[in-house]
Amino acid sequence: MLYLSIVFLVLAAGKTFAKRSGNETRINPALPGWHSDPSCVFVAEPHNQVFCTSSTFMLTPGLPVYASADLVNFKLVSHAMSRESQVPDFMQSIPQSDGIWAATIRYHKNIFYIITVYKHNTLNKSTGLIFNTSNIYDSASWSDPIRYDAEYIDPDLFWDTDGTAYVVSAGLNLQRVDLTTAELSAPVNIYNGTAGGDFLEGPHMYKKDGYYYILAAEGGSGINHTVIVARSKEITGPYQSYEHNPVLTNRGTKEYFQNIGHADLFQDSKGSWWAAMLSWRSGPSALTYPMGREMSLTPVTWPKNSWPTFSPVRGVQSTWSLPCNRKTPGEEVFVTDPDNYDFAPNSTMPAHFGYWRWPNRSSFQISPVGHANTLELSPSNGSVHTGAVDFIAGFDIHRFTLVMRRQTDSLFQYSVDVDFKPQAMNEEAGVTAFLNQVQNINLGIVMLPINATYNSTNYSSTNSTLAPHLRFIVTSGGSLDKAQTPPTRIIPVPQAWRKDPIRLVVKAENSTHYSLSAASVATPWQPILMGQAPASLLSGGMGDFTGTLVGAYATTNGNGDNATTKAYVTNWRYQGLGQEIDHEIFVPSESNRCSEILETVAVSDV
Repeated sequence: MLYLSIVFLVLAAGKTFAKRSGNETRINPALPGWHSDPSCVFVAEPHNQVFCTSSTFMLTPGLPVYASADLVNFKLVSHAMSRESQVPDFMQSIPQSDGIWAATIRYHKNIFYIITVYKHNTLNKSTGLIFNTSNIYDSASWSDPIRYDAEYIDPDLFWDTDGTAYVVSAGLNLQRVDLTTAELSAPVNIYNGTAGGDFLEGPHMYKKDGYYYILAAEGGSGINHTVIVARSKEITGPYQSYEHNPVLTNRGTKEYFQNIGHADLFQDSKGSWWAAMLSWRSGPSALTYPMGREMSLTPVTWPKNSWPTFSPVRGVQSTWSLPCNRKTPGEEVFVTDPDNYDFAPNSTMPAHFGYWRWPNRSSFQISPVGHANTLELSPSNGSVHTGAVDFIAGFDIHRFTLVMRRQTDSLFQYSVDVDFKPQAMNEEAGVTAFLNQVQNINLGIVMLPINATYNSTNYSSTNSTLAPHLRFIVTSGGSLDKAQTPPTRIIPVPQAWRKDPIRLVVKAENSTHYSLSAASVATPWQPILMGQAPASLLSGGMGDFTGTLVGAYATTNGNGDNATTKAYVTNWRYQGLGQEIDHEIFVPSESNRCSEILETVAVSDV
């Protein structure tokens, strides 16, 4: 049973950062859920907003853009990559770490730019992509990218005072760039990092007080991640490393927030400096962090002619004061908003829903004839939980009928009502907590022989008669903790349930385990708990750069033309229940994060 005890945490303003009056208490992560390699830029008139983006790897649409006036309320306003024609390469990608790697967002002469790299590990190839738009609130306005052969990852865009544009990449390599053709000059190595530093990556360049500053990551993306800074009077160097490097890290500590790195600096509407960076909520054991790399913020002091000083990243910290402000243009949702969708006629797919690689759009129909207020899912041959990472005869692993949203809360409940009447062997529709194709936790309604049993490689039964079953099944082939994989559980769908839709639920009642349950919508107060699985299975492994998504799927499990039954999903609900901000310390997901007094929840299982 879950017991919640309420305590109050009163934070003195200025305790962790008190360089300016009017500080306020905020919590991290600022962008909860999977938001790898964040980059942010402040744009004054006419926007007066901070805009941030992040890496999306195999998730489409890609390169989300979030806007915020107060650095608390972040609204999704567009995706720079929303059309398959922009980056069709995804359909050639198999490894789970392929796709859109670290991105940088910048603004120059009324144009927004995002520069990134499409990584194709199978071909050992990287392609640089540069997108632009003059209307950041419209996904369709983002250009097709101009492309270049990327010798280095983690590109940054920088304009010098004479208007010359540069790309700064991992390594640290500097190249002039023509932003109409993507033509690059020969690379010049300008900085080698700190003594003994490795994985010099994620660079960003700034010019301030006559100095060129480089902010970069060292130590690799993990518990040794750090942020360093260097500066020079000349853009090509030599660069002087700051004597107090690293300027930001939690390595070697017991802090709950780890993997602090890949930072970007920006100012707010009051001129105060901030840093955005990726972080894990894992503690030093780095075993359980299912949301992967999230975006945290920390305030920075940067006096004239001096070096920037960063406040340490914590779950609760005192920061620069900005008034709460949700007046951000655009019609999309704020990151922390709950889901409440019934797929009404003439509605569209919510903008924060995503797919693994590019989807077959015809597999998703809103309110089809005869099924108003539902999302129709036409099954794909590709199965969510086969664990396939290579081509398999009879499977189309590229275009799943799988639609998801980010897990954005440590504690949450996600559910859908599924109307599905399978007719052929292995037809299935269900819900998933999905990190990638080889790390996922699933509960499906599937057609199997009566009395079917599962021995991890095949099904057996003494009866050839088919019937719908509930199946809890976990794929953990890419996990570092696969020894904790729970067994598959299969039970027949109760006879009394078969005339009504079935509610399938994924819930995190604590930050270490998921529970998956099913109930008839006629009697939702009588659920059947089908299984529990540790969140460590969805942490790292082959998903070391990404984070967990939850959603619904339909599949033939390779049965091809013999399985065509469609599933109808409605009552799509996602509700955040709590955010863990330190070891076993939680704040309510909908708490006022601008308050100087935070209500916190201590959670323990009894």
